[in-house]
Amino acid sequence: MRMRPLNPSHPLPLAAVEATESATGFPLSRRAEWILILTVFLAVYFAALFTPSLLDDADATHAQAAQHMALTGHIVTLMVDGIRYLEKPPLPYWLVAIAYRIFGFNAFATHLPEALAVLGCAILALLWGRRAYSERAGFYAALAFLTSIGTFLFTRYFIPESILTLLIALALYLFLTGLEDRQPTRIYCTYALLALAMLAKGLIAPVFFLGGMAPYLLLTGQWRRWREFRLFTGTALFLLVAAPWHILAGLHNPDQGHPVGNIPSPGNVHGFFYFYFINEHVLRFLGKRYPHDYNKLPGYLFWGLHLVWLFPWSLYWPATLYAAWHKKRSAGRRFDWRTWKHLDFRGNTSLLLALYAGFILLFFSLSTNQEYYTYPAYFPLLLLTVAGLASLETDAMTASATGGSSAMRWLEGAQALFAVVGAGAAAMLGYGLWSSRHLPYVADIGTLLAHRDVGGYSLSMSHFMDLTGPSFAALRLPAILAAVTLLLGPTLAWRMRVRRQHLSATFTTAMTAAMFLVAAHIAFVRFQPMLSSRAMATTINAIASPQDTLILYGDQSYGSSIIFYTQRRAYVVNDCETTLLWGSDYPDAPHVCLDDAQLLAMWGNGPRKFLFVPPDYRQHLEALLNNRGYLVQELSDKELLTDRPLNGPTAQ
Repeated sequence: MRMRPLNPSHPLPLAAVEATESATGFPLSRRAEWILILTVFLAVYFAALFTPSLLDDADATHAQAAQHMALTGHIVTLMVDGIRYLEKPPLPYWLVAIAYRIFGFNAFATHLPEALAVLGCAILALLWGRRAYSERAGFYAALAFLTSIGTFLFTRYFIPESILTLLIALALYLFLTGLEDRQPTRIYCTYALLALAMLAKGLIAPVFFLGGMAPYLLLTGQWRRWREFRLFTGTALFLLVAAPWHILAGLHNPDQGHPVGNIPSPGNVHGFFYFYFINEHVLRFLGKRYPHDYNKLPGYLFWGLHLVWLFPWSLYWPATLYAAWHKKRSAGRRFDWRTWKHLDFRGNTSLLLALYAGFILLFFSLSTNQEYYTYPAYFPLLLLTVAGLASLETDAMTASATGGSSAMRWLEGAQALFAVVGAGAAAMLGYGLWSSRHLPYVADIGTLLAHRDVGGYSLSMSHFMDLTGPSFAALRLPAILAAVTLLLGPTLAWRMRVRRQHLSATFTTAMTAAMFLVAAHIAFVRFQPMLSSRAMATTINAIASPQDTLILYGDQSYGSSIIFYTQRRAYVVNDCETTLLWGSDYPDAPHVCLDDAQLLAMWGNGPRKFLFVPPDYRQHLEALLNNRGYLVQELSDKELLTDRPLNGPTAQ
């Protein structure tokens, strides 16, 4: 395909090259594509690595496990607060531990592997989209993955989904192209990647791969080429990579005592093999995992929220589906199973991606789930979406669109809907800015929220429902940036679409999403005092002596960032029932789990105690300590108390 060269040092506006597009093919040079893609990555993801500090809950809890590896060199058994943490496979923690040894213990090092995995997915989408569909589709695919809301939202904290997504998607690509080009080396790489994916997320990695690949091989008849799959030597390679850690983890963490059923008790607890494979995989899928601390979204939310996670690219689904249906109808072809056996690489890619995404969505619609569980499906869904979009735009420019003006009306309608949604959101933000114009800025936004407990805060964006007038005043900068972006960007993209400047319209849509994500990150940082307790850790580091004792009231995840940033082992009072449940029942586990009576016995005796109190326990602690607690610091309704006067604070 001929492409009009573009000088990256003096890039022409996309609108300027739009007129030559029909004559020259895709108007951007590959160098320009790379520059634009990397610029979006740097602005949206790399710049966001430095702030905010690690968050309480899963973010800092998982970081503790990687921190323990970096400090001790023990890479087999994950440890959190000195307790075995057997739920997770090790690869993400190994990567973060390496980053800690290079960059130190900070948010940048913690989230760097996730961000690089996102970049890897974008590059893979670019290359796969180019080969299977077109230059335009590859470029759009990379932009779509980088600018989708879900991709950004679910990489704000330390979870392995982006790494898993990259490894499985790359395995699918190499297996598909390995068969296409008859390259056995790529087939072997597939087995190695699946082993790494299993070390990143567990058994669901090979299950997801086979869930998409097995029906694809059956439908296309390529199962007859089974000798090319290198089943024996490939499986041996898979086991060579994946098995050693699992075997060592089982040997280091055997059964203890005489466990009965699925519920551990002190000194009687199932070892790694039962806990990891049965409790964390089989029973979790069935909703019978112990402890039962995972939600299942209602069906309408589970399916409907994907419109949000893949926004703004989900806006194009109706247009691309209509165009595909109309093209098939116009061709007058009936459905025939035999056609799947004669597909080209484009058809094979579309079929495989559809089966892979469909399997993931069906799997988690039946299982327990959280919002980010279907993250690996974003890659195939976005690639299929932009493939249809690119095809529709190309047909329109050559005036040969199957479906004619009808399909284009759907596309223009999607762009118009984006403009309406953007204008509505900008109006809401403008109203919030106007109503809070006379209110003072308060750095600790957590003290100003309504705390409505929306959905039990099981949704990622629940706290945005807590915004009040005073709390909105703390978000002026990101609100202004988002309002201007949403007002101008979608409207400009719609006008370009109507004028048939399709590349410019789609690129403007992507840049609108990118700017909105930048604003969203700034807003996210403003929530740091509520979502992270690093400021309290800084206080403890400044005034505590090495022998002083750290105590967290409630589950350790409530104040997990304090443990990470102080690098101190903490006692946990009245809630070792989730993260620490299984590991704390091992006979050699340190005694970190206390009850109220044990806390009172320690309070005021021996070295100084620092007690972290989450908002929900403040009244209980005031009654329990009976004015024997001294306030050191308050942060977003969280308190840090000590058991003896410190420079004259008021007793609580």
